[in-house]
Amino acid sequence: MTRPLLLVVDHDLDALARSEAELARRFGVDFRVRGESESAVALQQLELAADRHDPVALVLADPWLPGIGGAELLRSVRTLHPDAARALLVPWGAWADGRTAEAILRGMSLGDIDYYVLQPWTSPDELFCRTVSEFVQAWSRTVANRRREVVVVGAARDPRGHAVRTLLTRNGIPHAYLDRGSDEAEDLLRSIGAPRPADADGPLVVWFAALGGRVLLDPTDVEICQAWGIGTDFTVPGGGDEVRDVDLLVVGAGPAGLAAAVYGSSEGLSVLCVEEHSLGGQAGTSSLIRNYLGFSRGVSGAELAQRGFQQAWVFGARFVLTRRVTAIERTDGLPWFVATVSDVGDVRARAVLLATGVAYRRLGVPSLEALSGSGVYYGANVSEAHGLTGAHTVIVGGGNSAGQAALHLQRYAADVTVVIRTPDLSATMSRYLIDEIEASPAITVVPNADVVDGSGDGWLSEVVVADRTTGERRSLPADGLFVMIGAQPHTAWLPDDVVRDPWGFVVTGADLRETGAWHLQRPPCAHETSVPGLFAVGDVRAGSVKRVASAVGEGSVVVSEVHQYLGLLEAVRRSESSGSSGPS
Repeated sequence: MTRPLLLVVDHDLDALARSEAELARRFGVDFRVRGESESAVALQQLELAADRHDPVALVLADPWLPGIGGAELLRSVRTLHPDAARALLVPWGAWADGRTAEAILRGMSLGDIDYYVLQPWTSPDELFCRTVSEFVQAWSRTVANRRREVVVVGAARDPRGHAVRTLLTRNGIPHAYLDRGSDEAEDLLRSIGAPRPADADGPLVVWFAALGGRVLLDPTDVEICQAWGIGTDFTVPGGGDEVRDVDLLVVGAGPAGLAAAVYGSSEGLSVLCVEEHSLGGQAGTSSLIRNYLGFSRGVSGAELAQRGFQQAWVFGARFVLTRRVTAIERTDGLPWFVATVSDVGDVRARAVLLATGVAYRRLGVPSLEALSGSGVYYGANVSEAHGLTGAHTVIVGGGNSAGQAALHLQRYAADVTVVIRTPDLSATMSRYLIDEIEASPAITVVPNADVVDGSGDGWLSEVVVADRTTGERRSLPADGLFVMIGAQPHTAWLPDDVVRDPWGFVVTGADLRETGAWHLQRPPCAHETSVPGLFAVGDVRAGSVKRVASAVGEGSVVVSEVHQYLGLLEAVRRSESSGSSGPS
């Protein structure tokens, strides 16, 4: 395969030479490094690369290029090479120049650039190389070829293939998906000795190239996680023994649950986190979160979740994925909770934290429900973007997740239509996302509308949109429909004595006083439910702010409340052993 291109465009020849030299020194073995001083020539090179299907990893451009300006050139890159990283190349101190600062801010708000890069001013310039490395690493995860840690071979539009891609993406497992029948897929299957049926109905093949070349045929989610080394039962990694007694059981591994696992395990608690689906919850499906503190260039939900998972793991937290907690009850006479975990039995915990988040509401349209996984998806499912190259896509919903999905999909799809129930996006979406959507010629917003029908022969081909005021219907071509229409908690499985509001969200803290469900002398902790020792944080909690940062905050703060509760249990135990009455 042709080596990916790193292109730098700068009309200052001395600065261009320094940039080329730094790129060649650090990346020249694996990448083609090319420098151009004229934007028109650079654009020709990019068009030629697109015609030849040559990969482009990164384009750096001086904002003040004569002729085609840097931002305009990078806007073209977004269309010609959707996966390529794009950044303005600016000299040190340019952040103090109002004109340059405005170009950077405008370029990011319109989605023309990913960020900016400071020109190298010395050699070696490790800051320059580190920034470029981060861009290149992010780009490398978008490349679909057999030189990946995990390679999946399946039918181009296979619901199970979609599910596996989602599982791998959301759990931070680097992978590529090759369509069965393509030359690259056939070469791979031949080289690893996997079945090569004549039709597209052969088994889904998962090749763990980085793990000794292990091959799985039509594996379950559990088998995939086990092969990668992700816990799916109570066995201690490397030890062989099961541990079923813990200080804190965390139900859910979204941002709130991961934060609780990090802070709980770092403060000496034995923590077990059980997650039914994948790391990150709803946030794990977000293609780019730009307003989370500390990530100025933005971070994908899957990357943020993976970092949280690794951080918790380092502190000793244990994780059980692809399993669901189906019941929780308190033991009689003992301060323990017993939780039943699907397929692996019971675990005992001195305290339990509910961080189960919410799920997107279903459309309830039979024709579209029948195509779920076959072009109809609930959530962003950014892993589907490559498979929809040149396709028509529709997004239902006006929240931040919908906006992030639209901006990600428009890099590949022929067009993106966002259907919202409200007159505009201003009440439901962050301004930075609205600005990018309004600036994109590929995205159309349809206000005051609902998706009411759809059809397709085995795969979605069209949806029907109805105006909420007039009732007028019109059909839209659609190869992919992404539904993000509000959220609802899954709390029906909880014990009856866990108080919930009319919508199913768990009531905590001071709000319990109004329900009359709190019967102890002490007040409930801020995140404690009506069952002492059972806490709730994040989106599942009534009155919570539905943002990643607030979920992380609640997940970290609740650990101090867990310590407080466990301290009360210890005081009771000591008082009972000494024969005196203890605190309530």
